[in-house]
Amino acid sequence: MRGFGPLGILSFFLIALGNFVFLPLSAIFVLMWAKRSRTPWRDIGYVRPRNWVTTAVAATALGVALKLALKILVMPLLGADPVNHAYHYLARNPAAIPATLYLLVVGAGFGEETVYRGYLFERFGRLLGEGAIAKAATVILTTLLFGAAHYREQGLAGAQQAVITGLVFGSIFASTGRIAFVMIAHAAFDLTAYWIIYHDLEAHLAHLVIR
Repeated sequence: MRGFGPLGILSFFLIALGNFVFLPLSAIFVLMWAKRSRTPWRDIGYVRPRNWVTTAVAATALGVALKLALKILVMPLLGADPVNHAYHYLARNPAAIPATLYLLVVGAGFGEETVYRGYLFERFGRLLGEGAIAKAATVILTTLLFGAAHYREQGLAGAQQAVITGLVFGSIFASTGRIAFVMIAHAAFDLTAYWIIYHDLEAHLAHLVIR
């Protein structure tokens, strides 16, 4: 299952299709695959942080700052619509809070990072190697897949934003090999985006600097 024979390929497709059933089934399949294939947890980034408090604070700060930078500066420069219409229904919608928090923290923070950083980095690492050029290629390839996954639902702007965040989170994971930081940063990024949408501040922030 750790190789690229029939079982390895079947495992890959099962993991890729898992989220079409429910979130975060793909990540659950990754953990099952790691245990079944005797893949060390370290190889998919499941390493205890040296300090949980420092990690949580730094990752949260990064996630919040990255989202604000994208919303206020980067996405307006790219000509993106100031309103994310795919999720605008969440504005002033308290009934959607529980499901949305689950999707952002469990589905995205835990689920997407386990798949796109943990699992795919391990897979591409075995194919391409662990050198600097191979890691750079892995960051790019996983980022492109991450961006493509966001295109169907969020369009070009969503894909562009996912590519930028994928490059940031992927580069951090490639450097540290620790997934907890990027999980927390990803959740903080999405929760900040949700806070902005819920309070209907998207257009205001998008025009704050660039009008």
